[in-house]
Amino acid sequence: YKAFGSAGLITNCAGRDLEQVRALKYPVFTGSTICSHGYCHMLHLSLPVRVGSLMVNQGDLLHGDANGITNIPPEIAAEIADVTPEFIAAEEIIMNYVKATGSKVVSKYDELRKEFQAAVKKLTARVARKAPN
Repeated sequence: YKAFGSAGLITNCAGRDLEQVRALKYPVFTGSTICSHGYCHMLHLSLPVRVGSLMVNQGDLLHGDANGITNIPPEIAAEIADVTPEFIAAEEIIMNYVKATGSKVVSKYDELRKEFQAAVKKLTARVARKAPN
């Protein structure tokens, strides 16, 4: 696929030898992993594909890591680096609590989760003003 000019591969099908593929520095995201040999047939290139609940089209700006893939609307792409520290800080509201030593209380977790959701909602509203409806 790299020979065809792709920057990575996203498929809802299974993949194998994923550790070896990572060593090639070629991002691959699969729907599952298999251990046996598969017979690959390239039927189409550059067609839309649904991976989970995400529809991916040629030319989409994507972010992928070990947790999955998300698309980034081009209208807000320039702001992503600027708002990332704020999003991480919002996540830390909960993460600091669950990582701390001592017993945990569900009601406190619920309270912190609401605080996290409010912070994300405020951040989303600020950035979403540029995204298409």
